[in-house]
Amino acid sequence: MDDNTPTAFIAGASRGLGQALAAELFGRGWNVIGTVRDTTARSPLHDLAERSGGRVTVEHLDINRPEHLPPLHDRLAYRRIDLLFVNAGTTNNEDTPIGAVPTADFVEVMVTNALSPMRVIEALEDLVPADGLIGAMSSGQGSITNNTAGSREVYRASKAALNMLMRSFAARPAQAKRAMVLMAPGWIRTALGGSGAPFTIEENIPRVVDVLLSRRGNAGLEYLDYRGETVPW
Repeated sequence: MDDNTPTAFIAGASRGLGQALAAELFGRGWNVIGTVRDTTARSPLHDLAERSGGRVTVEHLDINRPEHLPPLHDRLAYRRIDLLFVNAGTTNNEDTPIGAVPTADFVEVMVTNALSPMRVIEALEDLVPADGLIGAMSSGQGSITNNTAGSREVYRASKAALNMLMRSFAARPAQAKRAMVLMAPGWIRTALGGSGAPFTIEENIPRVVDVLLSRRGNAGLEYLDYRGETVPW
């Protein structure tokens, strides 16, 4: 890859929003490193890599297995990551009151959506230069202020937890000059979002990338939606 071309690292890029982010950034001239959890399965990211002329590479990472992170860091140690973005999301028990959610199901969502993204960020942050950007895929449903409808209680809690953990990360003295973003991409028609969502990937991912790139060089953490508007915590 050309060292003068900016590079994005996207954790969770095999399909859906992550793969769309990779494709959009590639189309805008970026190099992209995307991760997949299953090395035995063909994914749209592999197809993108094959036709990218070496500008898109595929790495193996299961974000819920922290032992994957040190060797991944070693493989990327020679690279400069201008955009480090963790796209992670799972859900279950969408219509179940929180007290009835099985403990294992609760742990699965909280670890995948909150703890594991922070582990990835902490493991790779030293590869991001001072003028780079660190981000994670949150959700408008992570807003405590905006939660007037309820439902999806485990998912909402996990994204609110991610938001809090990112705020704690941003508050560390060493991060004072970092540009960081929590992204609420809108309700998009994906396997996670469902067929009733109002937006398509093709409509909203270019807007999401516009917002991400606009944050480069702006110190501090912001919680933004796909229009670039601030989401209340």
